Amino acid sequence: MTPDTVAALLVRLRERRPLVHNITNYVAMDVSANALLAVGCSPAMVHAREEAADFAAISDALSINIGTLSPPWVEAMHAAAERAAGLGKPWVLDPVGVGATAYRTATSADLARRGPTAVRANASEILALAQGTGHRETGGVRGVDSSHASDQAVDAARALARTTGGIVAVTGAVDYVTDGDRLVQVSNGHEMMTRVTALGCTASAIVAAFLAVGDDPLEATAAALAVTGLAGERAAAASTGPGSFRVAFMDALHGLSPDEAAAGARLG
Repeated sequence: MTPDTVAALLVRLRERRPLVHNITNYVAMDVSANALLAVGCSPAMVHAREEAADFAAISDALSINIGTLSPPWVEAMHAAAERAAGLGKPWVLDPVGVGATAYRTATSADLARRGPTAVRANASEILALAQGTGHRETGGVRGVDSSHASDQAVDAARALARTTGGIVAVTGAVDYVTDGDRLVQVSNGHEMMTRVTALGCTASAIVAAFLAVGDDPLEATAAALAVTGLAGERAAAASTGPGSFRVAFMDALHGLSPDEAAAGARLG
C-alpha cells in the first residue's frame, strides 16, 4: 500500500458520498456526524430497533459503537449487523470498553461473531476482545481508555482478524491494521486527539465510510486512519487547546486535498 492509495480513496469517497449508518453512543453522535459530513459523506444516526435493519439495507456502510449500551440498542445492533452482512455491505465494530464489565464483554464478543468487516479499537480493547474475557488484569482496560501501547496488541489483532475473518485496526500513537497476514502501520496523528472525547469513535465511522468505497478492506481501513490522523496533525497546528482543536479538526477533514493526503500519509 502506498500514500497514493490514500489519495485515490479520498477522491473516490468524495465522488460517491456514501451514506454511513451509525449506531453509536450519545457522546459520539455529534462529532461523528459532523466529521463524516466534513470528509465528504452522508451520515445517519439511526438506533431504534424497529428500523435499524431497514436503514442498514439502504446505507452504504454501517458503524456499530457500543459506548452507551442498553438492551434495545443491542437488539438494534444485532439486527443491523445481520442485515448489512447478509447484503454484503461493510460494517465496523467499535467495542468501546470491552473487558470493563461482563455485559460489555459479552456484547462485544457476540457482535464480533457476526462477521464485522473491520474492528477498530485501542490496544487494551483488542487484547480483551481477542482473549474473550472480561478480566481486568488480562484486558487492562481503564474504562474506555487503553493501558497498553498499540504495538503490544499486534499479535492479538492478527489472531482476532483470523477469528472474525475481517480487518482489525489497533489505534494509538501508531496504528496497526491487519487482515491476519498483512500488516500496515499508520503513523499519522497527534497527541491532542486524545484530549477530545469521541475522536476514536469518529475514526471508526470514517473507517466505515472508506470501506464503502474501497476494494481492499485493509487498504480502505488504513487510508481512513491516515486521513483521520492527518486531520489531527493539521488541527493541532491551527489550535491552542482541545476546544479550538475540535473545530479545527472538522475544518482539516473538509480541507484535506488528495495531494496533501498523498504527501502526508506515513505508512509502513
